Amino acid sequence: MQVLKTLKAWKARTPRNAYGVTGPVGALVAVAVVVAVLLAVLPSGGEADGSPLGKTPAGGAAPASGRDTPATKKRKEKYADWDGKVKVLGDGSTSYTGPQPHQLKIRKLKPGEKPPQFVVFSWDGALENDDHLFSHFRQVAKENDATMTFFLSGMYLLPKSKSDLYQPPQHKRGSAAISFPTDEHIRETLEQLRGAWLEGNEIGSHFNGHFCGPKGGEDWSTEEWKSETEQAYSFVKNWKTNTGFTDLDPLPFDYDVELVGGRAPCLEGQKNLIPVIKSMGWRYDASSPGDFQIWPSKIDGIWNFPLQLVPYPHSEKQVLSMDFNFLYHQSGDSTEGDPAKYPEWEQLTRDGYLNGFERVYNGSRAPLFIGNHFETWNGGIYMQAIEDVMKSVCRRQGVECVSFKQLADWLDAQDPKVLEKLRTLDPAEAPDWATFTKTK
Repeated sequence: MQVLKTLKAWKARTPRNAYGVTGPVGALVAVAVVVAVLLAVLPSGGEADGSPLGKTPAGGAAPASGRDTPATKKRKEKYADWDGKVKVLGDGSTSYTGPQPHQLKIRKLKPGEKPPQFVVFSWDGALENDDHLFSHFRQVAKENDATMTFFLSGMYLLPKSKSDLYQPPQHKRGSAAISFPTDEHIRETLEQLRGAWLEGNEIGSHFNGHFCGPKGGEDWSTEEWKSETEQAYSFVKNWKTNTGFTDLDPLPFDYDVELVGGRAPCLEGQKNLIPVIKSMGWRYDASSPGDFQIWPSKIDGIWNFPLQLVPYPHSEKQVLSMDFNFLYHQSGDSTEGDPAKYPEWEQLTRDGYLNGFERVYNGSRAPLFIGNHFETWNGGIYMQAIEDVMKSVCRRQGVECVSFKQLADWLDAQDPKVLEKLRTLDPAEAPDWATFTKTK
């Protein structure tokens, strides 16, 4: 496994380059970052001490420390008088059914304790289409004791016949850079969202129309981002009215309570987006275009969870930790590259993610963030690579595969001085944990 050992010195003298990419994937523009790095080799599969934190059973529970997380406080404030019965909200599209089950047991690190190795698998769009990848990865997650984040595009619950309800910033009413779903896909997506939440997964936001480049998120003002975000809420909270479906149960969550983070399309527009989501009580943003594998920090009170640079195998390059960026590195703008190269590319993608994992698992223990789309690009090799990675890492000792919301809960429960020390570590730097996490 190739890993970066001298990141601090390297960052001081080497510029980073980012390339905006436009390809034939429904206006999906990703940031493909390739940089030269100094490499070294670490043995894979090193030992990890400490025990998994575990998940709460169905029905949910307070954090193990007894300290309420921000999400728990928000829920308790709104539902202080809840009588234990399902509370249907609005037009019946959503409901309150109690605390979310299967959540991470949150506790503060003990002095001298090694942090868990957190891994967050996240999915942009979250549509259950004809490939049924949403349902497939729900099953993979269950089999590997993982929870994940699904960033839902709000317009995936809006029928094409009602497209005029969407007013995208700087674009014609009813337009979008991705396709509106069929009625059957809306039904199937609602089923997957319901099941995913009950299994402990997070339903975040990928906003709506996926506009990138000129007149996309980077060009939107704070007021325009506010409109886009409010519409994303509305399409989830009013899908019954918009679809006319009367035979489906409401989603089992209050979106006003559950929605605490998102990822902007094409990783664009974070600067003007942050004030909007802060005013709405969100706790994190995953829209940064990329950084090294370091412990997270906050931007104006909001946790910043960027995609990360991971070592590309057999080279001195780094690639962003998202399926599209591996694709771009391998077949450029084409989502249907040379089939003869699929096995090699799949192996390189899998090993690239595992390089990033091993670097921090045996080093700083900084969380690893991996982004995905429910797509069968290059014969589905990126889906298979992700599945292999989940099976490889999620059941390892000391590893917790969690959602972004669960990670934010854990970070908020820690001693700020400990987190500040953790941020000083290079990705592959393994301190003497027995003394490192002690504070005076």
